[in-house]
Parts: sequence; structure tokens; C-alpha cells
Amino acid sequence: MRNLFVPDSCKETQLHVLNPQSWLQVERGKLSKFSSHSSSSIESLIKVPEPSILPFFKPINYVEVLAQVHEELESCPPNERSNLYLLQFQVFRGLEEVKLLRRSLCLAWQKATTIYEKIIFGAWLKYEKQGEKLISDLLASCGKCMQEFGQLDIASQFPNNLNVNYHEKTFERSWNSIVSRTVFFQIGDERIACDRQKIANLSTPFHTMLNGCFTESLSEEIDFSENGISPMGMRAISEFSLTGTLRDIQLDILLEILIFANKFCCETLKDVCDRKLASMVSSVQQAVDLIEYAFEERSFALAASCLQIFLHELPNCLNNDKVVKIFKSANKQQRSVMVGCASFSLYSLLSEVSMVRDPRSDITVCLLEQLVDCTENSRQRQMAFHQLGCVRLLRKEYDEAERLFEAALLSGHVYSISGLARLCFIKGRKLDSYEKLSSVISSYNPVGWMYQERSLYCEGQQKYEDLQKATDLDPTLKYPYMCRAASLMRKENVQAALAEINRILGFKLALECLELRFCFYLALEDYRSALCDVQAILTLSPEYRMFEGRVSAIQLRMLVCEHVENWTSADCWLQLYDRWSSVDDIGSLSVIYQMLESDAAKGVLYFRQSLLLLRLNCPDAAMRSLQFARQHAASEHERLVYEGWILYDTGHCEEGLRKAEESINIKRSFEAFFLKAYALADSSVDPSCSSTVVSLLEDALKCPSDRLRKGQALNNLGSVYVDSGKLDLAADCYISALKIRHTRAHQGLARVHFLKSDRDAAYQEMTKLIEKARNNASAYEKRSEYCDRELTKIDLEMVTKLDPLRVYPYRYRAAVLMDNHKENEAITELSRAIAFKADLHLLHLRAAFHEHVGDVSGALRDCRAALSVDPNHQEMLELQSRVNSQEP
Repeated sequence: MRNLFVPDSCKETQLHVLNPQSWLQVERGKLSKFSSHSSSSIESLIKVPEPSILPFFKPINYVEVLAQVHEELESCPPNERSNLYLLQFQVFRGLEEVKLLRRSLCLAWQKATTIYEKIIFGAWLKYEKQGEKLISDLLASCGKCMQEFGQLDIASQFPNNLNVNYHEKTFERSWNSIVSRTVFFQIGDERIACDRQKIANLSTPFHTMLNGCFTESLSEEIDFSENGISPMGMRAISEFSLTGTLRDIQLDILLEILIFANKFCCETLKDVCDRKLASMVSSVQQAVDLIEYAFEERSFALAASCLQIFLHELPNCLNNDKVVKIFKSANKQQRSVMVGCASFSLYSLLSEVSMVRDPRSDITVCLLEQLVDCTENSRQRQMAFHQLGCVRLLRKEYDEAERLFEAALLSGHVYSISGLARLCFIKGRKLDSYEKLSSVISSYNPVGWMYQERSLYCEGQQKYEDLQKATDLDPTLKYPYMCRAASLMRKENVQAALAEINRILGFKLALECLELRFCFYLALEDYRSALCDVQAILTLSPEYRMFEGRVSAIQLRMLVCEHVENWTSADCWLQLYDRWSSVDDIGSLSVIYQMLESDAAKGVLYFRQSLLLLRLNCPDAAMRSLQFARQHAASEHERLVYEGWILYDTGHCEEGLRKAEESINIKRSFEAFFLKAYALADSSVDPSCSSTVVSLLEDALKCPSDRLRKGQALNNLGSVYVDSGKLDLAADCYISALKIRHTRAHQGLARVHFLKSDRDAAYQEMTKLIEKARNNASAYEKRSEYCDRELTKIDLEMVTKLDPLRVYPYRYRAAVLMDNHKENEAITELSRAIAFKADLHLLHLRAAFHEHVGDVSGALRDCRAALSVDPNHQEMLELQSRVNSQEP
């Protein structure tokens, strides 16, 4: 979900270059006036918006919450598991861990015990995987079905509530009188003959009427004209009383029968009719028409079937006013009919979809109000009140937002204090804002967002101390880097400003950070660099709009292009080689974007783009590029290769291999052999397959390709030789790769030197990589393995500075501290990273350290949290079992 939750009145104008109206009046070729500002006007040129208040569940100690969830999952009844997995999902959503949150959703779906939960979580997973229809099509072409979250047979999912066996049980008459076995029901001009005892068996009211002390019990003809049933409907009921089944009947007659059955308490008839209606719902309009009957008659199967149709059409069904009205206006009783006890899950899904569509809309507000009304415990109230508070704040409904944030805070959601502080500031009470955050910092173990928020309400040195503290505690927060960079730029400290924004871009490719750097380059009139950044932005998000959404990035690119010399196709290839060799991934993305405008082979270029995006940890954008590569493939064999990569990257390795083989059967090509070798090496646990991988890579190298890909193939071949112990052959591969400027081969060659016991040569080889590479956190990390402890410490500190998300340095430093019997410092080092990164290995190591110092509760907490990250991790399960046995 995009971070949209910042009230307009709290925002500074983001990177404001011109006022909104003047953007529309800019003539082509006039971009120079954007940046021809004097140094005194840089202050007005570059401003940074306040950080968003995220509408997520953000507990102070997420490890504690994950541990509690896991503990409850171990002992709770099966019907409570889905709700716990939903809570786990919300924790991972707050941590922005996409893979983990999707896995929690999948577990919620798998552990669902009611049809309602299956419908909701199946629809949620389908919504989360909207872009994966192509995968199911490709799997189908391989003869394999994808796990489908499609529509369920609702009728078969409900328990059978037949209370009467028509052929064995009958009610006895309560007195001795002889009446006709046949009774006629008069409806208008028609008489419908029925078996008196069979009709009596339908319900207690009918039994009483036909066999009791009423006139009808002695009558052979009963007038039913005023009971809302047609002759056709009554004949169907008569047949049902004899056979227990309803024939194929048109929908309006079934609705008559449903109402009739409910009126006369014919539970079995109602149950059969309900199921039959449920099986007939096939469109949104039909569901809209029928759900009111379901509500009125308490027809659970029909209501569930209508709900399934609505959710299957997410997010589009929220464009339908009639559907939205149903969700918005459903009262507690209607929710019970439609979704059983899963109301909170349903409105969590609907609210999330609506917030992504338009967080300010009335629809979003109404759905969140329903969510609040569905809450049953403090955790749910924390989430619901906070989300609705964020939306009210966005809509400038400040009094209501304040009430909601206070309610969330009272329920235990400390992060909601950020909303209260913003509201104090809006109302002119800046000091109160500062004091609220100060109180939280002093009352809890502080986390990064607290200092980031407090920095908004102070000035000068105090502001920058808080920003630095925020970065120290949570280096993934973007605002501190942007704020510091903008401040340095205003002071004309250009290199320091660029270095600051490059710090976060080195490990987190954030669009708003690229946008800020773009503006820096505009101010410096460095149009080539500005073009690079705007093209990278467009690669990541083709529809992106800059300057608070006022200008499309594509328009800005067109304007910047007029101030940059046009590159020929040959120039582009040279530039791509330079950037690829210097491991400048953003620069490479930009060049490829430019090349795609030419008549070059687009399939190949989109494929290279996807490789870069994967390296930059942008999997969704990478998959989009792969799909474009498939669409623009120049031949059948090329298309099969891209399909193979799509399948491989989505976890379908065998199917990816099959596509590679199909491609090779059509034409032997570098990419087909490379794909087959890569997939085989990555998926096979059989050591003997290495010779096959070598043969495939050698075949690939014999096929035509460019140096960029051949360098990669040589590098991979070298890795296979190393794993096989053929170090001289590996060295030859790496040296050949380096000759064609595949810079990463330095790392492989360093490994060969190390395995040959030449640690100094390995160190020097990694130093060469560090000197050449633009993004080299991994190079420092690898070099740290080839030097003494002091130099290792220096290199790993550099790794953490360049990429604080890499966990090995924290683990190494913690292990050294433990070796030196500094147990508390070791645990603190791990906690430093765990605070902002839910990593299995960090949690595992901290659990082991807690066990070592005798902190059984701490060890058990970390074990449980780690098993929330990976429930099947064997070493973690063993550690938990050992720790459990130590509990008093």
C-alpha cells in the first residue's frame, strides 16, 4: 500500500520547483528556468514532505507479538487459527515484509474451518496475486494447475441440516378420526393435491395444522391463496414432501418456496432451497438481487454464495454502488448471515482494498467504521481505530481523527501517538506534540519512528540529533536521509547532500528518494544525471507522478531530454557496458530504458531489465519486465526462454526447465542453455549434476551472445568448478570473465585464491572489486572473510553503513562479543538489527544467546517469533524443544 496518509495541512510542498499552474504552461525547451535559481533560492527549490503516518498495525515490540501469536497457535482450538494468522499478517504488513505477509494469508486460508474464512482468505490471496494470471496460463501449458483461489461449491460446504427422514419418520395423529389421506391446497383457481402426512412432516406448524385441533385437520381442502405461494411453487413443495428433492425450478419459484419454508418453519425444505439458490448465483447483479432475500430469510448458503461472487470480483466490485451499499449498511444480524463470525476478517480485506483505491473516499470511511464495529478484542481495536484515524486525518476531520487515535492508544497501539502529535501541531500546539513524543520515548524502549516523529516538532541541532537517532535505531526510515540531504543542499554542500541521499539509495530503491536526487541534479543543471534518475523512476513505476502528483514523470523526462545530447545505439551499448561493469545498477536501468525507445530487440532488453530489477530487490517490477520480454520476443525459441524464467522465478523450477528444453529443441541458443544450467544448478541436490551444468554452460558459451551475458556464464561456470574442487579451471573462467569486464568475477577469483591458501591474494582481489564497483556492500562483506579480526571489523562496519539490511555483520559482531564473554553486548548487537528486520537467523542466534545466559523466557520468545518467520525451520524447532524442556 502506498504511504498516502499525510494530511495536507502538515505537508511542506515536496521539492517544489514551480507552482502547480505554471507546470502546465512550461514550453518545450524551457527547462533551464527550473534550475537557474540563485543559491539563495535553493531553500524554496528543495523541500521534503513530512513522513507518512502508516495505516498499519505497528506494535512497539513486534517480536513479542509474533511470539504471543505463535504460542496461542500451539494451543488454541482450530477455529481460532485463521484469526491468529490474520494478526500475524497485520504484523508483517506493518514491517512491510511482503513474502511473509502473503505466507500468513496462505496459512489463514489453509487453516480456515468455516466456509466464510475460506471465501475471505481465498479472495484476499487472489487480490494479492492479481498480476499472476500469466503464471496460471503458463502452468496450464505445462500440464500443471496453479493453486487456485477460485470459487467454491458453497452448497457442499455447509453441514447437512436435514432433520426429517421422509421415508421412516411420521407424526402420529393425536386423536382417532378418519380423514382423507389427500389434502387439497386451494391457490386461486387451482387445487394442488398433497399427501397430508408428508406435508405434516415438513414442520411442526404443518403437523399441528393438519393433525392437531384445528379445522384444517378435518378439512380436505385448505385455502392457501393468501400465503404468497404460487400453484407451481406448491406443486414443487408437494413433490419435495414425497421425494425430499427439488427438481430444476426457475429462480423466482425457488424464492417463493424459500419464503414459504421460512414462514412455516420447514427447516429441511428451507435448507435444500437455500443450497439450490446458492448454486444458481453466477453474477454480481444476481448476487445483489438475491442477498436481500438471504438477509430477510436468514439463508446462510445463499448469502455466502453472494459474498463469494462479490469478493471474487475485487477490487472492481467496489466500483458497484449497489455492492458497496450492501457492505456499508449491513447490520450485525445481516453480517452474521453473510459472513458468520468472520466479520472482522471480511472488513479488514474490504478496508485494505478501498484504502489502496482511494483512502479519502466515503466508501473507505464506511468500511472502516464497519471494521471498528466488528472488533472483538484489544488487538483488533488497535488496528481498526488507528486505520480509521489515519483516514479521518487525511480527510481533515481532525476532531474525529483525534478521538480515534486516542481510542487506538488506549487499546495499546502506541504508534497512534504520532497521529495525536500531528493533530496537536495542526491546532497550533507544537510544544504538546514534542512532549507527547518525548513521553513515549521515556516510557518505552524507543524505536526509530519515535525520534523521526519528534524531529518534526523541534529545530536546529535538536532536530538533527533526533534524525540521527532515528537512523541509528531504524536505518530503513527514508525521511531522515531526505531531510538531511535537503538541508545540506540548501547550504550548498552539494557533495555531502548527494552522498546522504545515495546512502539510502545504495540499499533501498525508493521512488521518493530518486525524485529528490532528480531535483538536486536539476538544481545543479546536471541534466544527464537527472535523466538517469527519471528514467529509473519510470522503469520502476511507468505511471509515476512527481511533485506531489502534479506532473507525470514521463513529461519531465521529455523536458530533460531536450537538454541532453542524444545517444546513438552504439553509444547506448557502450554506456551499458560501462555501467554494468561498474555495478551501477540504477545507471544500467536508465540506459536500458533509453534503448527501449529505439528499434532494438526489445525482448532482450526487457529481459536484461528484469535481471537488474531482481538484483535491486524489485521483484514485482522484474516480473513485469519479464512479461514484456515475453510479449516482445522475436522468435518462438526466445519466447520459451522468457516463459521459463517467469516460471523459475515464481518457484516452478521443473516447468522452467521444461521450457528451456523446448526452446533448445527449436534452436540451440545461449539463453536457453543458460536457463537450463541455472535452474538445474539451483534446484538439484545431486552432486553428480555438476558435470551436466558444466556441459550446459559450455554449450551456452559456444552460442552467439554479447559480452555481458557471456561474462555471467563464465562466472557461473567458475562457481561450478569451485564447488567441484577444480580450482585451476575455475580461475581460468574468472580471468576470462574479467577480460570482458565482468567485474563480479573478482569475487570468484578471490575465493579461488582463498581455497589455495593465499589469503592475501584473495584480499587484494576483493579490493579491486571494491575499487571498481558502485554498489559494493557485498564486496566489503566478502573481503572481511580474508583478513584479520581488526580489518574484518572495519570492513563489516562499512557493510552496515552501506547496507544496514545485511544481517551477517551483526551476527559476526555478536559472535565476537560472546567469545569475549560480553553476553549482554552481544544480545544488544543482535537486538539492534532485529528492531527493524524480522530475520530468522538473527532471532535464532539471539535465542541461543538467551539460552546460554539462562534467560529461558527470552529464548522461548525468540524461538516462537523465529518460527513465525519460518514455521518449518528444523534447527529452530530443535532449539525451541530444548528450551521448552528447561521451563520451570
